[in-house]
Amino acid sequence: MYLVTGGAGFIGSNIVFALEKWKKAEIIICDSLGNSEKWRNIAKRNIQDIVHPDNLIEFLKDNTLNIEAIIHMGAISSTIEKDVDKIINNNFRFSRDLWNWASKNEVPFIFASSAATYGAGGQGFIDDFSSSALKKLKPLNPYAWSKHLFDSWVSANIEADKLAPPQWVGLKFFNVYGPNEYHKDSMKSVVAQIYPSAKSNSPCKLFQSHDLGYEDGGQLRDFVYVDDCSNAIIWLLKNNKVSGLFNFGSGKARSFKELANAVYEALDKETKITYIPTPSNIRDKYQYFTEANMDRLKKAGWDPAPTTLEDGVRNYVLNFLENDDPYR
Repeated sequence: MYLVTGGAGFIGSNIVFALEKWKKAEIIICDSLGNSEKWRNIAKRNIQDIVHPDNLIEFLKDNTLNIEAIIHMGAISSTIEKDVDKIINNNFRFSRDLWNWASKNEVPFIFASSAATYGAGGQGFIDDFSSSALKKLKPLNPYAWSKHLFDSWVSANIEADKLAPPQWVGLKFFNVYGPNEYHKDSMKSVVAQIYPSAKSNSPCKLFQSHDLGYEDGGQLRDFVYVDDCSNAIIWLLKNNKVSGLFNFGSGKARSFKELANAVYEALDKETKITYIPTPSNIRDKYQYFTEANMDRLKKAGWDPAPTTLEDGVRNYVLNFLENDDPYR
């Protein structure tokens, strides 16, 4: 059994798809579906069971000998969530409980961290996992802090030579986009948010720059196609000697204007952009540049060329967003 927490979510459901292609193993999803449309993300998958997070520890006790690996993608990922207690319970304590179970039962444990842990990026984007390096990072919101808190907790455990899973990997995902993100509303990728405007041949909206070093639409992000992420998970499962905390992105920053161009070009439309002020409640926390330094993961053996922004956007737009059924 492969357990994927957050398996009905965006990245998680794409990992489930990749697992199904790779192996005919039993796949267990841990997620809370509620009244959301997340169920559509996994409607085409062959799933052995769906376990609510509240029942997961009991499920693990009953299936100790059957779990091949835990792929922990579940989290409250909204950067504007205000309930910090809720975030810590879900993103830190639950992650810690799963780590401890995986350590005790010698099960590989792969988890999602985030580039948001780098904050404004003043310390750069080097995935140094030492406690001293992590202490220098300054996350800008509760979500980012919760991910940073778990990274730091893991680092302290490893440095203290405490019990750990036989393989443990944290991936600091940068700006991921691709199919099955439709339930994320305002947290969807900019690709998905621009698409309706491009489709209707209307101007899309991008934030103005409030930094003299960047033109409007010139803010830079490391955009990474979700297929690259799920392929990396399969690679890690195949290469179980690899452990550590690693950046995961394309390795090349691109502007929001370039991303908008890619969406319009995929639809054979002329790019039209209206620039609007960055909302005041996020303006002082806004990142103007992110770029994954991929050296450590490459040294560990990861070598596929990343999907280019143009290729990833075209695939996403034409093979998913343009379809009546956009789900993978």
